[in-house]
Amino acid sequence: MPRAGLTPATVVREAAALADEVGYEKLTLAALAARLGVALPSLYKHVRGADALHQKLAVLATAEIADVLTAAAAGRSGGDALRAVAAVYREYARQHPGRYPAAQRAPDPADPEHLAAGQRAVGAVRAILLGYGLDGDAATDAIRMFRAAVHGFVALEAAGGFGLPRDTDRSFGELVAGLDRAYLSWENR
Repeated sequence: MPRAGLTPATVVREAAALADEVGYEKLTLAALAARLGVALPSLYKHVRGADALHQKLAVLATAEIADVLTAAAAGRSGGDALRAVAAVYREYARQHPGRYPAAQRAPDPADPEHLAAGQRAVGAVRAILLGYGLDGDAATDAIRMFRAAVHGFVALEAAGGFGLPRDTDRSFGELVAGLDRAYLSWENR
């Protein structure tokens, strides 16, 4: 039976939930239509196609990450802020294994909502880096370093890529401590 009151926002929220359940790579319009109890062509009233759905999911996930990063950084500075932001980033990836990959999509310049969400997410990390005295090009490099390190860790962790007998929480703590030391000693401020 078709669901009454289906909206584009509902379609994206259900797509996010489905992606978390089955994996981002298995999110299809057919699977989403089945979940919503509608015929596949009915989805096209709310989303133009699979790529448009993935774009809308990227906006949602990026905005969610921006929200948790901003909240974690609030009232903190330096290493404390860095640890808090890295921890919530990792936790988001764990809690939302299907939508997290969507947030890795670079913001679409033609999508103001996606650009704004991306700027908020980057802005949360940039604000922390200002506390280390990093701005301009140095901050851009440090932001990329943060994202590559933390994303790399959570992606490997999600894929079961850590088989050595050491607690991954300790290893993650060491990774973040290494970032802290690197930011404290950054040259060419």
